[in-house]
Amino acid sequence: MGIVVQKFGGTSVGSVERIENAARRVVETLKRGDKVVVVSSAMAGDTDKLISLSREITEFPNEREMDMLLATGEQKAIALFAMTLRKLGYPAISLCGWQVPIVTDEVHTKARIKKIGTQRLKNLINEGYVPVVAGFQGITEDWEITTLGRGGSDTTAVALAAALQADCEIYTDVTGVFTADPRIVPNARKIPYISYEEMLELASLGAKVMQIRSVEFAAKYGVRIHVRSSFVEEEGTWIVPEDEIMEKVAVRGITVDTKESRITVVRVPDKPGIAAKLFKALGEAHIVVDMIVQNISHEGYTDMSFTVNRSDAPKAEEIVKKVSQEIGASAVVRDDRVAKVSIVGLGMRSSYGTAAKMFDVLSKNGINIMAISTSEIKISCLIDEKYAELAVRALHEAFIEDGEEIKVENEN
Repeated sequence: MGIVVQKFGGTSVGSVERIENAARRVVETLKRGDKVVVVSSAMAGDTDKLISLSREITEFPNEREMDMLLATGEQKAIALFAMTLRKLGYPAISLCGWQVPIVTDEVHTKARIKKIGTQRLKNLINEGYVPVVAGFQGITEDWEITTLGRGGSDTTAVALAAALQADCEIYTDVTGVFTADPRIVPNARKIPYISYEEMLELASLGAKVMQIRSVEFAAKYGVRIHVRSSFVEEEGTWIVPEDEIMEKVAVRGITVDTKESRITVVRVPDKPGIAAKLFKALGEAHIVVDMIVQNISHEGYTDMSFTVNRSDAPKAEEIVKKVSQEIGASAVVRDDRVAKVSIVGLGMRSSYGTAAKMFDVLSKNGINIMAISTSEIKISCLIDEKYAELAVRALHEAFIEDGEEIKVENEN
């Protein structure tokens, strides 16, 4: 007997019927003798509808007001979820982020959790209630509503599990984490166990199953996560510490991110401090910069390119244009037709030739590489967006379907 945090994504609560299905999952767990804290996303499509409404008013809506608007999606879902559990005979109570409280920093639309109050949750659980907590939401110490970014409900769930020393189950519309997106690669395989490090890379590189910050929380506090379907009864994927992974393969998964934009600053003066000034301005605007490429200097000038999330591209372009005038650059060019394809695996640490094989596969399929970035366990290439799906299928065939596995005995 213990506490289980069960998070349900937007598709799992996308209608009254689906909320009833999710609620029955909760009831099954309660009947086993466990206590449950539910975390719910907004109903599928609600967040996008709210964003569209804001865009009808202005291209750059005030971020504080966006948080106020977007938080209403989860509030609607948790109330319906709590009503459903009560109908099934189980006392439940819905709680917004501020009612827990989930305290965040003051960065609107991309807030980070600072602390979580657990006393109210523990009191409710001891009184026999099922708390149904709004994912994605938080509150600053000055009582301003914040949101945690897209996919932030995952972070809410894992953070609550860490605070309550509970297990964590993430219910979604897929049966686990796959070696590639099954919609692109029909032969994609479900991964039974994956390390925090691998999942963190996959999440940051475009895999949509888990949000990056949630995996960071899990790794920091040792929360084991079970990602599974809310629609079928079968084992999903366990996200666990590396020492629990019995089998290390050169490449665990292939991802593609088609929500990248490349910004190029043309003819930048090649002298100290220029890059610092440019990226400091982006950092102060809370824009995450990914791949950075600087050409060889010619006659004291160079071109500099970098990628950002496409949702940040208009704001980033505006900032860069302003800085480029100050530093004497010639122009700023933005390209939204790029994609980032990546391979990830713990086995890369001890295998050789992985990068060469990846580049060879892309070359044989006529795919040009615009930029490259690497870490110990991943290689990413920036390519033309029109080749994104071809690249994923070709790499999956080469590394997963035809690749040789590297098996390492668990020394513990």
